[in-house]
Amino acid sequence: MTAVTQLAETGHTQVPVYDIGLSARIGARPFELGGAPLFIAEGIFAAEMVGACMRAGVLADALALHRPRTVTFARRLVRDLAENRKPPLVLVRRGVRLWREDAAVLGRQCELGCRPTTAAALHRRARLLVTAASRKPV
Repeated sequence: MTAVTQLAETGHTQVPVYDIGLSARIGARPFELGGAPLFIAEGIFAAEMVGACMRAGVLADALALHRPRTVTFARRLVRDLAENRKPPLVLVRRGVRLWREDAAVLGRQCELGCRPTTAAALHRRARLLVTAASRKPV
């Protein structure tokens, strides 16, 4: 939350660097918006921050990507295999578990304040938000 607030207020922060294979944070690196009016915080745990972001006044919107779970499974497996993240059997077992949990994960994200949306709708909404933020007087 500190990094998100700092990024919203100053345009720069430190972001964590993770090693997926180790399942651990291994450092941090600087990140700057470069003048962009908005940024997207994404990831499986992003929904956990929706309430705090709203209270801090740094939330433009809270969306949860909803796509067919088999598409998500296939995309995740292809990515993880290509990146050699973990042994293939581990990735398949994990993928099947996440496939089964998909509806519950989306439900939890919605309980935390996100609205389910398709990828196409998410892209349209992001463009609208950036256009609106770009026109806002400084």
